[in-house]
Amino acid sequence: MDEHVYANEAAIAREDDAAFQLVDSLRARAKDEGLWAPNLPPEAGGTGSGFLTYAYLNEEIGRSTWAQYIFGCQAPDAGNAEILWEFGTDEQKERWLVPLVAGEVRSFFSMTEPDVAGSDPTLLRTRAVRDGDEWVIDGHKWFSSGADGAAFAIVMAVTDPDAPRHERATQIIVPADTPGLEIVRPVPVFGHAGRGWSTHCEVRYNGVRVPADNTLGGVGAGFMIAQKRLGPGRIHHVMRWLGQMQRAFELMCKRALEREAFGSRLADKQTVQNWIADSAAEIQASRLMTLDAAHKIDAGDEARVEVSVIKFYAAHVLHDVIDRAIQVHGALGITNDSPLATMYVMARSARIYDGPDEVHRMVVARRILKAFEAGERWTFS
Repeated sequence: MDEHVYANEAAIAREDDAAFQLVDSLRARAKDEGLWAPNLPPEAGGTGSGFLTYAYLNEEIGRSTWAQYIFGCQAPDAGNAEILWEFGTDEQKERWLVPLVAGEVRSFFSMTEPDVAGSDPTLLRTRAVRDGDEWVIDGHKWFSSGADGAAFAIVMAVTDPDAPRHERATQIIVPADTPGLEIVRPVPVFGHAGRGWSTHCEVRYNGVRVPADNTLGGVGAGFMIAQKRLGPGRIHHVMRWLGQMQRAFELMCKRALEREAFGSRLADKQTVQNWIADSAAEIQASRLMTLDAAHKIDAGDEARVEVSVIKFYAAHVLHDVIDRAIQVHGALGITNDSPLATMYVMARSARIYDGPDEVHRMVVARRILKAFEAGERWTFS
């Protein structure tokens, strides 16, 4: 990170041809040094050894926006690889998982739609209808992250609208060059359209035909697989946020000690001291909750409540710590001469993707109240 990632952040952020060549060379170095795909076990082609270890790694990887891509553990490919590993057939693993984990191709996950609430996947309108040995897919998606230049998609589509709500959808693997699949545009996010992996695309499926053998995990299993994917995905994000928080915190403290105004250092101002103290407490709380969730997942627990708690709590802390750091930096903090501006944009998005704060609060409250309704108590562990 010190030698190769931070030193090249400005060059990579230009997202031109030279930047992509530089990223490719750094990815090759990460592979050579045995640091590739730490989210997956060796038998799946990665170098991982469990959630807890991955949490510690992500405290470093998460400090830089592009580092997850350099180390081969980037969203959405990481989540796609994990569900292909768990639910894919041998043929699907050979064709799609192997090159994906090797970093030879990219993928995208196509679930969110512009016309229905993204927080409720049971509302999806994209349809997949069987025609002999094929699926025919029609629908409109957006925020299909990384779709620009990807080799394939995993598409969430309704296959039985009359089934129970959580059994209506199926996940289907769709090669990106299939006729009828149209990448409409990268959707600009806070003015940034991105390129390649950094895009969030609008995608249309117009009579897209793929073999029924491209079904992932069985017909009607789409919602269940999505939950299996999104749960680990949420904690992956939070792990990286820990790194972002800590980097912003370090920048804030250093700036406060260096900068003077009205006769004293910023570090001597009570307001700035309060920001530093509050940030330290909130980062440590986020960190310990994240490590607790990772430990429980390693022990076989899905840790749904723990993951939802850290998703909304850590997103809030991430935003506030970066905001305070920007304030201490003054005008410099909102320029691209500092990493804080990019970090701030991504922090605001964190409160929406993979479930908005409000949904995760609802999940936590419902689980707790359900225990009390059953005459039990809620145990903090």
